[in-house]
Amino acid sequence: MDRTTWHDGQTPLNILVLGAILGGAVIPLVWSILPHQGNSSTAARILLPRSPAQRAACQALGVLIADREFVGQEWCNFLRWKRIRQCLRIRENTRIEDELARELFITLQPGEVCTLFERTWVYGGWMHVVITLSPAGNRVIVASDLPVLDVLETFRRRWGIESAFSSLKARGLDLEATHMTAPDRIARLFGLLCVALAWMARVGAQTVQQSPSRRDNRGRAVVSQVRIGWQVLSQAVRWGGEAFWDCFELLSTPFPPTHTPTSRSVRC
Repeated sequence: MDRTTWHDGQTPLNILVLGAILGGAVIPLVWSILPHQGNSSTAARILLPRSPAQRAACQALGVLIADREFVGQEWCNFLRWKRIRQCLRIRENTRIEDELARELFITLQPGEVCTLFERTWVYGGWMHVVITLSPAGNRVIVASDLPVLDVLETFRRRWGIESAFSSLKARGLDLEATHMTAPDRIARLFGLLCVALAWMARVGAQTVQQSPSRRDNRGRAVVSQVRIGWQVLSQAVRWGGEAFWDCFELLSTPFPPTHTPTSRSVRC
């Protein structure tokens, strides 16, 4: 879960999005145009899935991954009530037992990962708290009801929604180029672009499955699956023929299983 924002002239546009990881990319499932700038409220998050189909899709979520905006006791209790597991980055001023989160493991070095020995009481429930220090020196504190060895690796997948927003906006499908500001029209346009994004991701997943993409020294793909899908799909749409119908058929074909990375150890 995350938000994406931009301005059309003096008019701010703010979209709250809940997506799912499919084929190595995050595909938005439900979204809402917020009538204000800034953070979303707990009520807006709870009411995000409006139709029965959307609520059913949210119930099937394995775990909700979100950044520091999407925390709070009321919100976390709602997720527990819906039996949705959570993996949330919490703020440094969050109180954990008798001290603030920023006061835990103050000698932590960049790249190190530490955790409290047992689950602790966070936002109205018992969760594991895992802390790491980024190479830039930023403390990343994640609370989750997942097994402790899965917490940080799961949270790293949150970056996928940032990549999805990038693909939908200026670096991809150029959502920001529209001059529409009416919420209902923006919501429909966003939905159409999400279908296009899902199609590109599915074509890219199929292409990579048949011919693995080149990787750099750190093992990361040089070109993302969505970008590969965009390249293949663009050529297929332009020239038509059998290639286009092969891509079209993929719209109704499930994504291949996602590889689950190995968990890294942590220090208590």
